[in-house]
Amino acid sequence: MLRLGRLVLRLSRLQANPTNSRHSMAYSAKIGPSILSSDLSCLGSECVRMMECGADYLHLDVMDGHFVPNITFGHPMVECLRKTVGQDPFFDMHMMVSRPEQWVKPMAAAGANQYTFHLEATTNPGNLIKEIKESGMKVGLAIKPGTTVEELAPWANQIDMALVMTVEPGFGGQKFMEDMMPKVSWLRGQFPSLDIEVDGGVGPDTIHKCAEAGANMIVSGSAVIGSDDPRSVIALLRTAVSEAIQKRSLDR
Repeated sequence: MLRLGRLVLRLSRLQANPTNSRHSMAYSAKIGPSILSSDLSCLGSECVRMMECGADYLHLDVMDGHFVPNITFGHPMVECLRKTVGQDPFFDMHMMVSRPEQWVKPMAAAGANQYTFHLEATTNPGNLIKEIKESGMKVGLAIKPGTTVEELAPWANQIDMALVMTVEPGFGGQKFMEDMMPKVSWLRGQFPSLDIEVDGGVGPDTIHKCAEAGANMIVSGSAVIGSDDPRSVIALLRTAVSEAIQKRSLDR
C-alpha cells in the first residue's frame, strides 16, 4: 500500500510539472546520410540505397560559393531527386547560402521537407522562420563553430531543429570538433524536446560523444556512404543515440 501511495504521489508530481515527464523528451534517434559524399553521377540510386539501408532521412548540402567557398547543387536537382525517389524520403536541406530567403519557395516547390538555414546568413531570422513555415516546410537553424549557442537560443522555441556544426561548413572529410559538444549539451538542457542535429566528422568513433551530449539527429557522410556495410554503420549510430536517450530519460 505504501508503494502504491508513492507511485500516486510521483504521478501527481509529473502531472503538476510536465517538464519533468518523459513526454518532454519526445525526440528520437534519426540518422541522415549526407548524400554529398556519394557518387554524384548516380545520386538517385544512391539515395534509394541509403533509405534501403535504414536511413531515417537524407541530408542535402546546398552551397552557393559565397557563404562557403564550394558549390554543389540547387533546387532543380532536388526536384529531380524527389521524382526519382518518391514522396517518402525526408529531405533535410542544409542551406549554406548567403541569401537563404531567396530559395525558400523554390525548395518547397522542389519537394524539400525541412529548410535548414544558417543564423549567420540572415539579418531577420524571425521573418525567415515564418516564410519557411508558411511554405509548408519544417524549420532548421544552423550555427557555425564560431557562433555561440546563446545566439541561437532566442529562436529555439520557433524552430523544429537546431544544427550544431562540428566542422567548418563547406567541405567534407574534416576532423570532428569535440569542443562543440557543450553547445549540444546546453541546448538539450534548455530545450529538452528540441531535435538537435550534428554535422561534420560524425561516425562510429565520435557518435558516443554526440549522443551523450544530447544530439538525436545525426548527419554522417563518408562514414556511412563510404562504408562497405552502410546498414551496419547506420544501425550502430542509431543504437548509440537511442541508448543515450533512454539513459537520459531514466536519469530524470
